[in-house]
Amino acid sequence: MNEPIYKYLKIGTIHFMSYPQVIDGEGPIEETLKSILEDDYFNAVEITWIKDSEERKRVKDMLKSAHITVAYGGQPRLLRTGLNPNDYDSEKRRKAIEILKKGIDEAYELGAVGFGFLSRQYDEARKEEAFKILVDTTKELCEYAKSKGNLMVELEVFDFDIDKKSLIGPAELAARFAAEIRKEYDNFGLIVDLSHLPLTRETAEQALLPVKDYLTHVHIGNAVVKDKNHPAYGDKHPMFGIEGGENDVEEVIEFLRVLKEIGFLNPDKRPILSFEVSPMPGQDPKIVLASSKRVLNEAWARL
Repeated sequence: MNEPIYKYLKIGTIHFMSYPQVIDGEGPIEETLKSILEDDYFNAVEITWIKDSEERKRVKDMLKSAHITVAYGGQPRLLRTGLNPNDYDSEKRRKAIEILKKGIDEAYELGAVGFGFLSRQYDEARKEEAFKILVDTTKELCEYAKSKGNLMVELEVFDFDIDKKSLIGPAELAARFAAEIRKEYDNFGLIVDLSHLPLTRETAEQALLPVKDYLTHVHIGNAVVKDKNHPAYGDKHPMFGIEGGENDVEEVIEFLRVLKEIGFLNPDKRPILSFEVSPMPGQDPKIVLASSKRVLNEAWARL
């Protein structure tokens, strides 16, 4: 592509993946976020829970000063607590809904445009029941978000049988799910992550074409699936090009090609594309982030 990527997309990174020490809502949140906000490569950033209310106020000011689009990742609220929005136990599911609603409140407080979450584990023999439960949960979240403003509620598609073992799931099921929610709520969309494609055993076309009408946000990253003994095996989001990994420049080119084909690269809407890449032990987060930018720059230039 000869035109700047920023004409078509807002480029971000997931703060709590680039700096995983803040994923629990504590740690050097301001210090690490500042390094992202100072980098004008990014015009978007994805953050997660910040447990200290005073720190949230300071982060809000930082984000506003940075003139940057903000998205909120509610995934850690579930992954770090073990809560499940499609839990068969109604009391446990209620706890999941309440912690996600608190996340929606935080997202509004911090000026976010989208709120991401994920489905969780399920019993294959009771899959349809879990599907219906997740539909009910998601509609409640969409209603809650809509009552407070125009925040998009976005479900991220994860693997269904390797690592997170989430209900949603392969692309066809994600499309069916999104269609069900969109019957009533226009503030719902899907997030597709390139790093999850090797885990769901789907090509870019297989992962994106079925959900093209519901896709509102994308992530790019890498995964290791062939070697179970590899330290990055599963949904660990290692750097692009890691030995034994599945994604590098060529896979990003193909992902972008399909996104272009389905009209996701849209100068009128400029949706968010974020890096979901984490440093492995011993790696410098800034260097890993820089390598991710090089991969995207080359892929875009060769698109």
